[in-house]
Amino acid sequence: MNAPQTLFTGTQPVSPANAFDEAALARWMQAHVPGFSGTMAVAQFKGGQSNPTFLLTAGGQRYVLRRKPMGELLPSAHAVDREFRVIRALVGTDVPVARAHALCEDDAVIGSAFYVMDHVKGRIFWDPTLPGMTPAERGAIFDELNRVLAALHKVQPASVGLADHGRAGAYLERQVARWTRQYKAAETEPIEAADRLIDWLPRHMPPEGESRIVHGDYRIDNVIFHPTEPRILAVLDWELSTLGDPLVDFAYHCMSWRMPPTSRGLAGVNIAALGIPSEAHYLASYLMRTDRSAAVPACDWNYYLVFNMFRLVGILQGIAKRAQLGNASNASAVETGKRARPLAEQAWALAQTL
Repeated sequence: MNAPQTLFTGTQPVSPANAFDEAALARWMQAHVPGFSGTMAVAQFKGGQSNPTFLLTAGGQRYVLRRKPMGELLPSAHAVDREFRVIRALVGTDVPVARAHALCEDDAVIGSAFYVMDHVKGRIFWDPTLPGMTPAERGAIFDELNRVLAALHKVQPASVGLADHGRAGAYLERQVARWTRQYKAAETEPIEAADRLIDWLPRHMPPEGESRIVHGDYRIDNVIFHPTEPRILAVLDWELSTLGDPLVDFAYHCMSWRMPPTSRGLAGVNIAALGIPSEAHYLASYLMRTDRSAAVPACDWNYYLVFNMFRLVGILQGIAKRAQLGNASNASAVETGKRARPLAEQAWALAQTL
């Protein structure tokens, strides 16, 4: 098994920083999750950097619990209530999601808000080069990733009760402002390139696109694939979901083609030999699936990439800040946070080409 797969796959004992009253949780489960019974065992998933995630086993059933971290948190982050709501809403659409059972917003139960959903058995891939697969298998995996995100972006928010899942209009303007605030709130050291982007981004926005449900963090490691088939069984980690321009959301997903292998990306990799589509081909497939006849102007596409790189810089700073505060959900948080500076510099270099 390759290094990222080993590091992030599977469970471990609950870390002291994320420990909670398991008896109190069992009582809550008994009252709120139909069919829950038996003695409960708790383990913590290794993967993930934001909301700590746990495997609950009881009575022959397996559940997943997602909770807010303990301690001081950044404003508007770790929105498990939003995750729960959107997962519930998407049941019955072409977007595969786990069955969500119940949401608890009472901090008194285990110390922070959480929700419980079914455990979905399958594969999570942490390395987008998909070691050990044939070119045809890799191509099928990427095609399925493309299909599912296109399916999400074709859902009309009002048709699933999510018309109020975000504010209408000025999506990029609000996102740039939000991630500027998040970055500044999480700043652990000055990064000149990030400061330049904060000045540049509001002054170069392309025209506003349509408004659809956007995932906000759609990556190959945020979906569960069938154990043997190239088929997604559940899309995970919806805490950043809102209403916005789907092309911006798709560009975030496409950052993998611009990121180095050290950041679990595809830049510099011979993707043709691996059977992985080029960024241009992948975008064309998405445009066809979402019934878009016009190509995306190169200047707009590159702006979306620059913005999303800055957004990820803000996320990485948040991870570094939580490591500094001692409430990170993953042991690799310090190393992950160190990716903020080179990514900010990469984003600024791309911005200067526009």
